[in-house]
Amino acid sequence: MKLGIMQPYFMPYLGYWQLIKAVDKFVIYDDVNFIKGGWINRNNILLNNQRFLINLLLSGASSNKLINEIKVQGNQTKLIKTIESAYKKAPMFDTVFPLFLQIMSFCNNNLAKFIGNSLIEVTNYLMIETEFIYSSDIEKDNSLRAQDKILHICNLLGAKQYINAIGGQELYDKESFDSQGLKLNFIKSELPPYKQFNNEFIPGLSIIDVMMFNSVEEINGMLDKYELI
Repeated sequence: MKLGIMQPYFMPYLGYWQLIKAVDKFVIYDDVNFIKGGWINRNNILLNNQRFLINLLLSGASSNKLINEIKVQGNQTKLIKTIESAYKKAPMFDTVFPLFLQIMSFCNNNLAKFIGNSLIEVTNYLMIETEFIYSSDIEKDNSLRAQDKILHICNLLGAKQYINAIGGQELYDKESFDSQGLKLNFIKSELPPYKQFNNEFIPGLSIIDVMMFNSVEEINGMLDKYELI
């Protein structure tokens, strides 16, 4: 069984979804500390032919709190208007905008559950069959940290292979995984260009941008463009 473990990110870029599609089970890592200034509650979209940062406002956000201890504050209406303004002329707007409305209307304001639901909704839209698990729902030894905790979760869930984002090369070593009968790989993503209105392509934007300009079939083709190293 192939396993991925990542903190929940707000409508993340294509590489995050490549990881989701590459694994059988994906653990939403919600009982670790919130990272201020990261991608848990923000991302970039295309607005007026430029990269534009959107931000999901939070209540009580602190690096001393776990992700699942923080609440969404309630600027969803503003975000909806921003996305509508940015993409109302995009080819897939009529299909994707109702999905975004549904995501923003989720009734649980717990940050982990709110973003976790968005990951599940988009995964369903893309017809990816990966199973999601919240790390807080796993009975485990929470005194463990970093790589030891990841190995612990892998063993508890019966994983044979752990796949992580390319940045994880600095955090995990293959010898430690080999010693426990686990294969460790990292996703080296390709981010293929696509037509964004008539402007020069801006890579690495939120999955919102990818969905607004591409069909489900086209996106799945992009999701398969990576190398496991």
